[in-house]
Amino acid sequence: MSNLFDSDSPTNLAEYSVSELSGSIKRTVETAFDQVRVRGEISGYRGPHSSGHAYFALKDDRARIDAVIWKGTFSRLKFRPEEGMEVIATGKVTTFPGSSKYQIVIETLEPAGAGALMALIEERKRKLGAEGLFDAARKQRLPFMPHVIGVVTSPTGAVIRDILHRISDRFQVHVLVWPVKVQGEGAGEEVANAIRGFNSLEPTGAIPRPDVLIVARGGGSLEDLWCFNDEIVVRAAAASRIPLISAVGHETDWTLIDYAADIRAPTPTGAAEMAVPVKAELEAQAAALAARLQGCMNRQMDQRRQSVRSLMRALPSLDQLLALPRRRFDEVAAGLGRGLELNTINKRRGFERVAAHLRPDLLSGRIAERRQTLNERMVRSERMVERLIDRSASRVARAEAILASLPARLKAQTDRSRERLGNLSRHADTAIRHQLTRARAELSAQDRVLQSLSYKNVLKRGYAVIRDEDNRPVSQAAALSAGASIAIEFADGRVGAMTTEGGDPPGGAKKRSTKPAEPTKQGSLF
Repeated sequence: MSNLFDSDSPTNLAEYSVSELSGSIKRTVETAFDQVRVRGEISGYRGPHSSGHAYFALKDDRARIDAVIWKGTFSRLKFRPEEGMEVIATGKVTTFPGSSKYQIVIETLEPAGAGALMALIEERKRKLGAEGLFDAARKQRLPFMPHVIGVVTSPTGAVIRDILHRISDRFQVHVLVWPVKVQGEGAGEEVANAIRGFNSLEPTGAIPRPDVLIVARGGGSLEDLWCFNDEIVVRAAAASRIPLISAVGHETDWTLIDYAADIRAPTPTGAAEMAVPVKAELEAQAAALAARLQGCMNRQMDQRRQSVRSLMRALPSLDQLLALPRRRFDEVAAGLGRGLELNTINKRRGFERVAAHLRPDLLSGRIAERRQTLNERMVRSERMVERLIDRSASRVARAEAILASLPARLKAQTDRSRERLGNLSRHADTAIRHQLTRARAELSAQDRVLQSLSYKNVLKRGYAVIRDEDNRPVSQAAALSAGASIAIEFADGRVGAMTTEGGDPPGGAKKRSTKPAEPTKQGSLF
């Protein structure tokens, strides 16, 4: 502070530096407004900063004041601030000397009344309903007999015990509990993550995927149930591929998750009753149906038995059925002997008619005719042979003439063939040389591959191959017995050796006995 009696000052007013004046104002404001309650509408809220602090403003129709909620205070709030929400903030007013601004440091924050919260719920309900999240067409039917039930609730409350007790009373199934907070900061995110986590499970995984989900919480005030009105929870419930039952609060309590769920239960106990049927009732119903089925089967068997008896009375007897065939058989058997006699007589008569035509003179005439025919054919054959001989002679003459001119033709053809053979021989030599060159290159490449893959290269690194008496490689110690003759192959040769003890079989099995089995006694075949 400057001297009050500085001779250079035109007045008697004290001089302050900017920092001193700002600090004095800060102390004055904080002393005068160390605890105030301010009602206003949240403006400019964008969520907590990366540091965890939340910066926004409170306003009404005529003024505006900056506000801040420090990280530690923000984590203790019962509900999350939202843009446009009317709230009552309690805290102290302070200034920020660096920019000559004042702000309220909020210590507690609460809605301006149930009417404001209900208005916010209605606004959010209209928004999500316009997106179709509450449409009845999206609802899924609950499975009649679920094998696994997933429950999203607090693991320490009475809700989970009521649900487990009612399920065990009605029908014992496997229940998976995803523990979450059901009130306070972060509860909505935990509930949404639990719903998405159950949906991400595989049906055949280590943790079975539930057939139905129950999101449950006990009764409470509107603020206590506020996390189930969060948009993230409603969207997770609407996107669930597993049928979901909402059991939040008492029968008179309604939250937005009730509209997005596939079905709403008035209480958590009612949700357990909706999820599983009563086993005793099912057993009684199954027994009644089994009794009805047995009665129907008995009545049907009686009706069928009566029908068969009626048909049996309408059928003729066995004697009546066989009377006509038996009579026909007797008549045919009586006429069989007479028919055989007549057949024999007819056959004899036919044989006699054929024998009457077989006389010696007829046979002699036929033989003479066949001999004459044979002589004529022999004459014609001789003439044909003579003509063939003449034709062959002419062909031989023509062939002799051709053979006379053949040497000259053969010489010319031989010269052409020799010239062509020389050309082909030169081409063949060239092709063979090229083929040999390619084959030699391929053989060299294959030899290099063979040498790289040969086990002898492995032997050069200090390994050895054990062979038995039959020169077969031995890969296991159990294949050798004590006193066996073996050959050990190194990279530079083989050496013989004798085993001193047998190898244990794999898995610690006992050695096979070498004692010959006693011959079994064979009994006499007679």
